[in-house]
Amino acid sequence: MPIAPARSLCLCLMAATMSAPAAASSADWDKASGIVRTGLVAVAVGGPALDGDWTGVKQDGLAMAIAGGATAGLKYAIHERRPDGSGTNGFPSGHTSISFAAAAGLEQRLGWKAGVPAHLAAAFVGLARVKADKHYWHDVIVGAALGEAAGLLLIDKRHKGKGVPIGATMRIPF
Repeated sequence: MPIAPARSLCLCLMAATMSAPAAASSADWDKASGIVRTGLVAVAVGGPALDGDWTGVKQDGLAMAIAGGATAGLKYAIHERRPDGSGTNGFPSGHTSISFAAAAGLEQRLGWKAGVPAHLAAAFVGLARVKADKHYWHDVIVGAALGEAAGLLLIDKRHKGKGVPIGATMRIPF
């Protein structure tokens, strides 16, 4: 059954937030951020793959890899302690950078109808990382900027190659 990218992103976000109790703990926020980030990555790469758009898969994968690599390099160079004291790899937020790279890819490829919900989901990931005490706000903002830049610079806006036309739906196999 076809499902629009925007609806699938909303379903991921709803599943993450509905599974958390009303007074969510740091662990709940941490888990929710991971679920939504994974959902964004799955939609950003899985949608083009299901449609046979291998150029889209490569571009999205490269954008997320570059965002993740830049994030890892900064974490290695800066050594900022996390708010919960669990390590010195707090700056910038990797969950957020990859989420924003995926969201930017969806917007570039499918337009604002997919981009707005994707960016809302990516913003939720950033918020959840702060609520989980894994990052400070500046970690999340820099992570978002890295991911957004990678997505905008590395993904062709609605490329004309084989694959997803504007407004297409993605087939989810369940």
